[in-house]
Amino acid sequence: MRERRDIVSGEVMPENRLIRFVAGPDGRVVPDVAAKLPGRGLWVEASAAAIAKAVEKKLFSRAAKSQVTAAADLAERAEKMLVARMVGDLGLARRSGALVLGFDNVLRELEGPKPPRLLIEAKDGARDGKRKLYAAAHRLELDCVVIEGLTSAELGLALGRENVIHAAIQPGGLSERLIFDAERLAGFREAEPRHRNARDRNERAS
Repeated sequence: MRERRDIVSGEVMPENRLIRFVAGPDGRVVPDVAAKLPGRGLWVEASAAAIAKAVEKKLFSRAAKSQVTAAADLAERAEKMLVARMVGDLGLARRSGALVLGFDNVLRELEGPKPPRLLIEAKDGARDGKRKLYAAAHRLELDCVVIEGLTSAELGLALGRENVIHAAIQPGGLSERLIFDAERLAGFREAEPRHRNARDRNERAS
């Protein structure tokens, strides 16, 4: 994975811990969560605190070596764009048949011949069901990654139904991109770390 220098701390980090920003033709700084917009990349650690500091201290102008404008709500906009990108990818996974929903279906996938690469658990979901799925993954010695950053409402928006708590995605490009983006979203939504695998989660829940 490529690394970039955070313009706030000066630390070199992997891209899955950073958000890229660019200055548009009008000099306004915009989030580039897909890292595809033209222009010089201004990389900031994926957290509200780091982005707010970059805005307050005018670090975007210093890094761009020109006067640019960064709005006070830049961190909020970056988080919303990141969630929108993940919601879009979940929708793609559903349409492609790579995604399964519901506790029983996820458990069946874990115990099947082709276990999922990724478990998705609603941030506001009940702990009991999560704990049972983590325990199953631990028992089966699976190294699937767990995402818990999205709420049930955000998952429902992505998947076209209410009360989505448990989901799983088969290995592939979409699961890897979701894991990448979940690592960044965790910087906005968790005080402690970023995604863990199911066995780690099981140990925390025990």
